[in-house]
Amino acid sequence: MSKGGFRRAVLKIFGGERRQSITVPIFAVLLSLVAASILLLALGKNPITAFLGMLRGCGIVPKANYAAKAGMLTDFMSFLGWLAPMTFAALAVAVAFKTGLFNIGISGQMLLGGFFATVVALECTESVPTPLRLVLVIAIGIASGAAVGGLIGFLKYKFNINEVVSSIMLNYIIQYVTKFFIQMYYVDPVSRQSRYIDASWRLTVTDVEAFGLKFDIPLAVILVIPAILIVRMILDRTKLGYEMKTVGLTRSAARYAGMNVGKNMVLSMLISGALAGLAGVSYYLGYYSSIQPGVLASMGFDSIAVSLLGNSNPAGIFFSSFLITIVSKGATYMSSSASIPQEIAQVITGLILLFSACGVVMRSMLARLGEREREYQKSLAAPTETERTDKPTDTVDATDAKGGDR
Repeated sequence: MSKGGFRRAVLKIFGGERRQSITVPIFAVLLSLVAASILLLALGKNPITAFLGMLRGCGIVPKANYAAKAGMLTDFMSFLGWLAPMTFAALAVAVAFKTGLFNIGISGQMLLGGFFATVVALECTESVPTPLRLVLVIAIGIASGAAVGGLIGFLKYKFNINEVVSSIMLNYIIQYVTKFFIQMYYVDPVSRQSRYIDASWRLTVTDVEAFGLKFDIPLAVILVIPAILIVRMILDRTKLGYEMKTVGLTRSAARYAGMNVGKNMVLSMLISGALAGLAGVSYYLGYYSSIQPGVLASMGFDSIAVSLLGNSNPAGIFFSSFLITIVSKGATYMSSSASIPQEIAQVITGLILLFSACGVVMRSMLARLGEREREYQKSLAAPTETERTDKPTDTVDATDAKGGDR
């Protein structure tokens, strides 16, 4: 194949700029899986067995056998319980990205939202009516995360404190302050975690028996699609979203256009923190029912990979959340069934993050290929040297002929 033919083939596969928002992440995932397969082969393991183990652990592919009252549906419901907070956390990262900010404090905001919601659940068991309990803990989680996110945005706007530094420092503060209060007032003497909350406060309906199986139903999944639609509407259909994206592209131009850059930065981090708080509630009061003191959820950091892989697009984030959740959630069964260390799952996630981060470079390379192809097509359509030489001669001859007639 000629060089020009190869260039056209590549451009045809990846498509235009709009299509590349889908094809480039898919290509990045395929590259990461190839790299992970090479790593597994180097360890003497079968990559197909490893990947099938992940799918089986998530209830997407059936296992060879199950325990009593357990089945494929049991594993899949557990998978959905992990998927919901992952999606919320990734949306939180994406909202900050759109304004040119990097909210690396998702884990801390999740922990604070889950902590305050847990405290309310433990302290107000008798005083709050059952129908209002889930609404209350969700509202408290959202408000707690929004407060931290808004503080980070305010520090960035008012004192120009880098949001990465402030969010990391707040992660540590939240981690150790919540650890102190849990160990002093809310610790369970047996598990050494926070005391387990009543089932009526949880975002999960536990021990449901149907079809001869016993499983949990994660209620937070109900909020995933509305959250994606609301974030997309804010970013694409409102003045606030337009200003946030403009500030993210170029703050000087946004300021010149009369936009309040500081206000948009604070609002962006406030919305990001609110989504992180929602992720914390669905994580600590949904998938789990207690908090391990002094530990930040790794999900907050994995959500960065999810957001990058989804191109910070709310719809793309749902599919990337699905993929990363398969890797994270299926690691345990992969490890037990194929004797592969669970840390390999983190390596695979890291590879996906690495190749996803290269997506910008890939789009730049595709843009250059497209420019070269357009120049090549123009050169084909341009007149040849002979045509350019003949054209003036014909004109002169025609003029002379006209002059001769006169």
